[in-house]
Amino acid sequence: MSPLQCPTKRWLIHSKGTMNVLKACSAMQVHKLIVVSSIATNCFNPDWPRDKIKDETCWSDKEFCRQTENWYSLAKTEAEEMALEYGEKNGLHVVTFCPGLVFGPLLQHVAVNTSSKVLVYMIKGGPDTMNNKFFPIVDVRDIADALLLLYNKAGPSERYICSLDQMDLKDLLAIMKNMYPSYTYVDKMVDVDFNVGVTSEKLKNLGWKPRKLEETLADSIESYKKAGLLGVSDGEPCRLPFIYRMPPIQE
Repeated sequence: MSPLQCPTKRWLIHSKGTMNVLKACSAMQVHKLIVVSSIATNCFNPDWPRDKIKDETCWSDKEFCRQTENWYSLAKTEAEEMALEYGEKNGLHVVTFCPGLVFGPLLQHVAVNTSSKVLVYMIKGGPDTMNNKFFPIVDVRDIADALLLLYNKAGPSERYICSLDQMDLKDLLAIMKNMYPSYTYVDKMVDVDFNVGVTSEKLKNLGWKPRKLEETLADSIESYKKAGLLGVSDGEPCRLPFIYRMPPIQE
């Protein structure tokens, strides 16, 4: 098995790649680096009080990620911690950025990103049972605005959460059905104990002004239609990204 096929090794490759970029920035005397991380570096901390909104002081617990084999979150957390530590030790102005589930118009449709696959599956439906996760959402265009804002205003060794709305996927589904009632939509969804309540107040205090969720959804769906992603397929059925699937029930 190659390292890329082994999840326990893939996160090591991710960390090594981040370090290569950091060293390259130092070698080229780059003044400032914005590291795009993920909300996954904030989500998975069983010791964080359940009634307390997660802010930038909350980090995913790496040992918990190992125990649950959550290699993606482990990789992102390791890389983000490494970037901030490297910046402090080597005088590189590093800022880390943690966006939520990313929707919005597609730049291309050859390789659709995981977040968009989730929304496409919710619209078209398919054989997989979806878990009803409570998750932060953000528009890709608002991410672009936030990155420029951070480059111009953020101080060194700071991290920022970037999320607009947070809701159960069932509630998101209800909004889309109201806006576009003619689609099939997913009909198999199971509630799970997964609540990722986060705040983006730190980013908003810099001047970040995200657009409304309805605009994001409308522009996303129109983009998917234009790309031909919402039509009926004669081949394989639409499938849900693995991390949002419920495991099959064993007979």
